[in-house]
Amino acid sequence: MTDTNAVTDETVTAKETTATANTPAEPTAAVLVLEDGRMFRGRSYGATGVALGEAVFATGMTGYQETITDPSYARQLVVQTAPHIGNTGVNSEDAESRRIWVAGYVVRDAARRPSNWRSEKSLDDELVEQGIVGIQAVDTRAITRHLREHKTMRAGIFSGEAANATDKELLDAVLASAPMEGARLAEEVSIDEAYVVEPADHGWDGDAKFDIAAIDLGIKAMTPARFAERGVRVHVLPATATLEDVKAVNPHGFFMSNGPGDPATADAQVKLLRSVLDEKLPYFGICFGNQILGRALGFGTYKLKYGHRGINQPVMDRRTGKVEITSQNHGFAVDAPMDGATLAPEERFGRVEVSHVSLNDDVVEGLACLDIPAFSVQYHPEAAAGPHDAAYLFDRFIALMETTKNGQDATQTSNSAKNEDTK
Repeated sequence: MTDTNAVTDETVTAKETTATANTPAEPTAAVLVLEDGRMFRGRSYGATGVALGEAVFATGMTGYQETITDPSYARQLVVQTAPHIGNTGVNSEDAESRRIWVAGYVVRDAARRPSNWRSEKSLDDELVEQGIVGIQAVDTRAITRHLREHKTMRAGIFSGEAANATDKELLDAVLASAPMEGARLAEEVSIDEAYVVEPADHGWDGDAKFDIAAIDLGIKAMTPARFAERGVRVHVLPATATLEDVKAVNPHGFFMSNGPGDPATADAQVKLLRSVLDEKLPYFGICFGNQILGRALGFGTYKLKYGHRGINQPVMDRRTGKVEITSQNHGFAVDAPMDGATLAPEERFGRVEVSHVSLNDDVVEGLACLDIPAFSVQYHPEAAAGPHDAAYLFDRFIALMETTKNGQDATQTSNSAKNEDTK
């Protein structure tokens, strides 16, 4: 083996992707290497080069374009459990953000050509254009079972010249990459400048009912769209926004989005949310926003063995007994007591209860504050692609803002929402 084929510190870094954005006419050799030494050999897909990140699996049978453009997948190598990927191509309308965020992409059977009236280009071409290294023709079922039995772990995709390195060189490159624990990524995927999503642009006929400040920690495009179609004007602010930035838009409510990384690193966002809660401004959070509410209330967070990623995750609303099929993408969770209402460790925020729970593994899937106007869920009610069982949560937040605007007690809204959901 010559030095030109070796994986060196110059060609492999701990960044989410190091790739050369070109692909030959025919796929080249590629290999997926897990940090425990397990290797899966296949063919290149997308760009050729090296991609490093955390290997995770997503169980969605559809919506691969929404998956790869979800900022919550930053610095992750996504293994698609659905065997056939790319058959409908990609288009300019379905992306959830400004770019592809997955660090690398792992599929079993890549479509030879797209076939859909909305298709504008092939998924393969899009991956090449954005420099995303992938691998195809590997047993994604075996990879998924391995991750379930062991845990999500650091991994690397090596294709082209990089795949010719020795097994030890490949594994050493993976072991030198950064773990997800302790990763602060929200600021990396967030916007640099604020923008506004107007209700009129999403079919709302009339004046905006409310204004909300939404912190972009990795927000998906469908989230402000779901608010806007209900008559809510959304002021999307960067992850670095301050309380003064929030107050400057005169919001009726405050929202924190999904996003990547370890919630234990989100000290600035936790501090901001505590200030907002002290102001008694209604709050709604999803995914990362749920974990930040948990931390703001004084609870801890922890890393799941292999996380929840897909559009078929069953969750129970403990207040109504209803079961929702939800879209999820998270590797961390809130550590909060399940035994009814309890005083938050940050006692000034009063009582809190776990409102939603996963039916697969009893993970906390939602928090509801009983003495201040705040609640959150761990899953994605905007769900594109995915189920729409949880869409009512946007209406619940609007009802909470309406109640607070009229000077009523926030607990009245909680009780009335519970009664409405049981009808």
